[in-house]
Amino acid sequence: MTSTTQALWPPLPYQEWEPTKQTLHRYAQILGKIRMTLVPFRNHWWHVTLLPATRGLSTGPMPYGGRDVEILLDLLDHRLLIGTSDGQQRELELRQRPSCADVYGALFAALHEVGVEVQINPEPFDLGDSPAFPDDRLHDTYDADAVHRYWRILAGTTHVLTEFASRFNGKASPVQLFWHSFDLAYARYSGRRAPVPASADPVTAEAYSHEVIAFGFWPGDDRRTPYPAFYSYTAPEPDGLALRPLEPAQAEWQDTGSGHLAVLAYDTLRATADPHQELLSFYESAYQAGARSASWDRTAFMSRGVGAPQDY
Repeated sequence: MTSTTQALWPPLPYQEWEPTKQTLHRYAQILGKIRMTLVPFRNHWWHVTLLPATRGLSTGPMPYGGRDVEILLDLLDHRLLIGTSDGQQRELELRQRPSCADVYGALFAALHEVGVEVQINPEPFDLGDSPAFPDDRLHDTYDADAVHRYWRILAGTTHVLTEFASRFNGKASPVQLFWHSFDLAYARYSGRRAPVPASADPVTAEAYSHEVIAFGFWPGDDRRTPYPAFYSYTAPEPDGLALRPLEPAQAEWQDTGSGHLAVLAYDTLRATADPHQELLSFYESAYQAGARSASWDRTAFMSRGVGAPQDY
C-alpha cells in the first residue's frame, strides 16, 4: 500500500474507535434534529440529513426568521462552528468539552446568543436505552486522531459517490449522511412507486415510497456489522438479486433476515491497489445487479456526459 493510499484510506479498527464513534454519532443526531426542525420538508426525508463539507459535516443553511443559520461539525480542527447570514459566529471546542451533555448545553447556549431559539426532541433515536442528550455524560470519549481518520474515509467515499452519481440520468439523492444510522448514502430511483406495507410507520413509508437502489458507507455497529463497510441494497428487493455478481471478487451478498445487502469490507478495499476505482466498481456492480433484477430502463438512465462548451 502506498503512503498516499494510506493517507486517503487510513485504518479505522471498529473496536478501537467505537467509544468515540458513539459520542460522535450523538453529536450528529443533535445537529440533525436541529436541521429537521428548521428546514422545510423534502421527499424521502432529504431535509434532515447532514451534508459533507470541506472540513466535516454541515447542516447547510437553515432558515430562521429571515436569516440563515448553519452549524458545521469540523472534523479537522474538532470544533462546532455556528454562523448566521448576518455575520454572527460562535465556536465550541470539542477536545475540551467531550461529553454529549456538555456539547448539547453549550450548543444551545451559543444558538441563543446568536438569536436562534429552537427546540428538539432530546431523546437519541434508535440508540438503545441511551440517556437523553442533555443528561448524557456516559458518552464522553473523543479521540481526535480517530475522528480525523474517519473524516478522511468520508471524504474519499464522497469523491467516489459524486463521480458515481455523474453516471446516472434520473432522480437521485444528494450524497448525504443520515444521522439516525450514521451512514453516508446516495440513492437512485426508477421513478416507479413502490408498494408500502400498511404496517409501515410514516418515516419508512416516505423513505421507500418509490423503487430505490441505495449505496453508502457505515463505520460499523455492534448490532449490525461490527466493522466499517460499504454497502448497497435494492428496495423493494427483486427476485434473484443476490444471485447477481459483484465486484471486486471479495464483495458479497449478506442476508439480513429481511433482504440482502451487497457488502464490501473497508479493510478489504483499502488493501487494493486503487481503492477509488475498486469502490466505483463495487457500486456499479451493485447498481447493475439491482437495475437488471428490477427491470429498470438502464439505457434511459445512462448519463450522456455532455458538459458545457469550453467557450460558454
